Amino acid sequence: MRLMLKQRLFSWFDSYDICDENGEPVFTVQGKLSWGHRLEISDANGRYLGRVQEEVFSFLPRFRLYLGEEETPAGEIRKELTFFRPRYTLDCHGLTVEGDWLEWDYTVFDGSRTILEVHKEVFRLTDTYVLDILDDTQALLCVMIVLAIDAANCDNN
Repeated sequence: MRLMLKQRLFSWFDSYDICDENGEPVFTVQGKLSWGHRLEISDANGRYLGRVQEEVFSFLPRFRLYLGEEETPAGEIRKELTFFRPRYTLDCHGLTVEGDWLEWDYTVFDGSRTILEVHKEVFRLTDTYVLDILDDTQALLCVMIVLAIDAANCDNN
């Protein structure tokens, strides 16, 4: 499955449209007013699916991933202090994330198996990512990971 995640140009809070290869909407992301980033994800019909919530009192960026209406997080992603390659600790189903030194391209692994490849498109007015998801059942979780990493990079820049 290939998705295109594109940040909206004119929005008060971080908002994104996520479409498939044919340009059909799959997910919508709305930023909400809160301390730190709070990104709520809906399907194409507007049904709430989950949220990405930043923990504000941490030294490095840290986000909790909530699926559905649950108040207990399904996972957490934290940026690690590294020098050359950005690395994130992902406490969710044993997944790991590695990125390039520009923080534009990422790969998510389940052990040694790749489940997601992310590429940032340059020379765009807004943040735009192409997500190649190898397991369609993990699409929502993969979108949440990319949103958290983009928000962490936004905080650092």
